[in-house]
Amino acid sequence: MEITTPGDYRILITREFDAPKHLVYRVWTTPELVKRWWSGHRGTTTEVAMDLRPGGRWRYVLKTAEGAEVGFHGEYREIVPDERIVYTEVFEMPGVDLDTVDGPLNTVSFTALDGDRTRLELLTETGSRELRDTILESGMEVGAQGQMVIIEELANSLR
Repeated sequence: MEITTPGDYRILITREFDAPKHLVYRVWTTPELVKRWWSGHRGTTTEVAMDLRPGGRWRYVLKTAEGAEVGFHGEYREIVPDERIVYTEVFEMPGVDLDTVDGPLNTVSFTALDGDRTRLELLTETGSRELRDTILESGMEVGAQGQMVIIEELANSLR
């Protein structure tokens, strides 16, 4: 997995999988499978709600090993099956009116490679350098690394 910053407001995660594109997409978009990979190795995903359509909402909740619950939610903006998903992502911070918060915009793309392999690119557009740096400093790299390993395992288990 590679993380780059192709601009002041952007984070790009790139990962190649030894699994076909349609299976990587399926793991990314099936609630029962998301529940198994989203927390990576940092806890347990206790809630996955997905209305996978433009204008549909999603929400995931992670329970950490220390017992803290961490929620994220957003709205799907674009869905192109097996190709691309565009969605917002809001970290649910205590004391913040979540209806007034605009989170980063994520675009995840799935590209078929030779040999039944897939390249996933997750572009996060944060809107500010400060938010980009906060995300990068949050430990997200370790979490994303764990997620990607589990996604590949799950995709291969669906063959």
